[in-house]
Amino acid sequence: MAYFERLSPTAFRATEHVSGAWDEATQHIAPALGLMVHVVEADRDARRDDGLVVGRLSYDILGTIPVDEMDSTVTVLRPGRTIELVEARLSHAGRDGVVLRAWLMQPGDTHALAATPLPRIPGPDDMPAWDPSSEWPGGFIASAQVRRAQVEPGRAAFWVRSDRELVAGEPVSRLAHAARLLDIANGMTVRASPREVLFPNIDLTAHFFAQPEGEWLGFDTSVSFGATGVGLTSTVLHDVTGPVGTMSQVLTVRPS
Repeated sequence: MAYFERLSPTAFRATEHVSGAWDEATQHIAPALGLMVHVVEADRDARRDDGLVVGRLSYDILGTIPVDEMDSTVTVLRPGRTIELVEARLSHAGRDGVVLRAWLMQPGDTHALAATPLPRIPGPDDMPAWDPSSEWPGGFIASAQVRRAQVEPGRAAFWVRSDRELVAGEPVSRLAHAARLLDIANGMTVRASPREVLFPNIDLTAHFFAQPEGEWLGFDTSVSFGATGVGLTSTVLHDVTGPVGTMSQVLTVRPS
């Protein structure tokens, strides 16, 4: 029932539940991105006890990763008392597949100042269920429950949750629990059929001004294609209390 099984302090095995949408022999990268957050937070907690929170996750996706065993590393690039820049790498057979750079920041009490002009989307109970496997194959997509309000191709609000554990038998943070779903955004309101156009993302950057809570993660998403083979998926991220951050993914658009 989990996306990954731990093999050692730094090694993991992917299960069939991470098989990809573009190619079922390789991973849908979404769970791996959540795994990297879990690895970064475990390294943080082994080094310090002041609970730095993640303000930014910036992933570069260097290539596909088979549904197989993987190794992880974490390096502190910029140590600090109140702010750290940390780099994590996820590799298969000695080849890096994803590199994450995360800013960790000292939390503080700003309840009196908390506000955002970003509009809320309707909650998951106010959107109809939608089956993403009608558009995409793969174990990860099959594991996702989706509620969606489609406006037009490339424009929708939707909520996603999954009952799969991130790592078998391990508790994970609210952020890692949410981060395992982030990369689904690019496929939930397609501008063109994936049977006619390929549009994988080669990166993902998410900024958080609040840590997401609850089982459901909300997306207010727009997909844009340019005229020179480049696209962009832009999202405001939500939990059931309202917006919590933003996310962008740059796409390589390839008509088949």
